[in-house]
Amino acid sequence: MKTQEFSVGPKFITGHHSTSALSKLSVKKAYIICDPFMAQSKMVDAVTTELEKAGAETKVFSKVVPNPTIEVIAESISEIKLFKPDLVVALGGGSAIDSTKAVIKVYTESEKVAKPKMVAIPTTSGSGSEITAFAVISDPSKNEKFVIIDDEMVPDMAVLDTYFTMTVPPAITADAGMDVLTHGLEAYVANGATDFSDACAEKAISLTHRYLIETFKNGENQFAREKMHNASALAGVAFNNAGLGICHSLSHAIGAFFHLSHGRINTMLLPHVIAFNASLDGKETTATARRYAQLANLLGIYGTDPKQATRALIYAIKCLAKNMQMPMTIEEIGIDRERFTAMIPEMAKRALEDACTSGNPRSVTIEDLEAIYRAL
Repeated sequence: MKTQEFSVGPKFITGHHSTSALSKLSVKKAYIICDPFMAQSKMVDAVTTELEKAGAETKVFSKVVPNPTIEVIAESISEIKLFKPDLVVALGGGSAIDSTKAVIKVYTESEKVAKPKMVAIPTTSGSGSEITAFAVISDPSKNEKFVIIDDEMVPDMAVLDTYFTMTVPPAITADAGMDVLTHGLEAYVANGATDFSDACAEKAISLTHRYLIETFKNGENQFAREKMHNASALAGVAFNNAGLGICHSLSHAIGAFFHLSHGRINTMLLPHVIAFNASLDGKETTATARRYAQLANLLGIYGTDPKQATRALIYAIKCLAKNMQMPMTIEEIGIDRERFTAMIPEMAKRALEDACTSGNPRSVTIEDLEAIYRAL
C-alpha cells in the first residue's frame, strides 16, 4: 500500500465577530487585499480596526475583481513591494483570497524576501480557498484560466467570521453553496481520496444538504450561515488533500470564455459529470457508482442498487438547484448556443489539460469532455 499524506492547513478561528482575534497578533505592517465593495461598505473597517488595536500600520488594496486577473495582481504586487508588510490579510470571496495568494507568491519569489504571514477571512461560504494550496487566476487577453498549486500558498490562519456573510444576497449564497457541494462530491470520488479526506467531504456535504436552502431563504439565520461557513472550509480541506475532477476542469474552461460565476457553472455541469463518472450508461456497476451511492445513503437518499441511488442523488441535486432558481442549461445561464457550440473543441482541449483532470475517478478523452459540453 502506498503512503498517504493529509494536511489540515491553517489555524482556524471561528464564530461571530471572530475577526477580533486579529487584535492579539504581533504585527507591525498589515496589507489588506479586498474587493471594492468591502471598502465602499466599510466592512473592511472591521479588519483594520482590530489590526490597529494590535499596533499595526495598515494599507488597503481594494481593486480585486471576480475571476482574478493578472493585471490586478500585478498592480497589487507593485504596492506590496513598497509597503513591505509582515502580515497580509485576504478579505473577500475566492477571488480576493486567490489574488492574495498569487500576490504573496510572486512578491516573495521575485523580491527574495521572507513570506509574510497570511490571514484569510472569507466573506462567502463557497470557495474554500481560505485553507487550500490552490489559486485560480485569469488572463482575459487570452481567455485563459490557470490553476496554481503550491503548499506555500496555504494561509497561516483562517478566520471564519459570519459577520461578513450575513448580508450576502441569495443568488450569491446559492452559487457559493453549490460550489461547496461540488467540492465535497468531487473530493469524495477523487483519485486521491483517503479516510481522512472522506470524513471532511462527508461532513461538508451533509451540512450543505441541510443548511444551504435555509441560508438561501433566510440569510439572517446566523446559525445556518455558520454551518455553511464550516462546510465550505471542510470541503476545502477535503479537496486540498484528495484533489478535484472534471467538473472543475470543464467549469474553468467555460469561465475563461464566458466569465460567469464559477459556482453557477459547476451546478449546471455537476449532474452530467456524476452520470459520466458513475458510468450510468454502462452495464457494469463501478466502484465510483458505489461511492456516489454511499453519499446518497448518507443524505437519506436510497435506490434499489448503486446506480439507482446515484440517479436519485442527481435528481436531489437538480431539485436543490431548482429550489434556488439556478440555471441548468447554457440558454438559461445566458450563453449563446451557437457561440458555445463553436467553442466546444477549444474548451474541451483546455479542460483535458487542466490541473484538476488528473484527480477524476474515471479517465477521460477529449471526446468525452465534448460530449458533456454538448449535453448542456
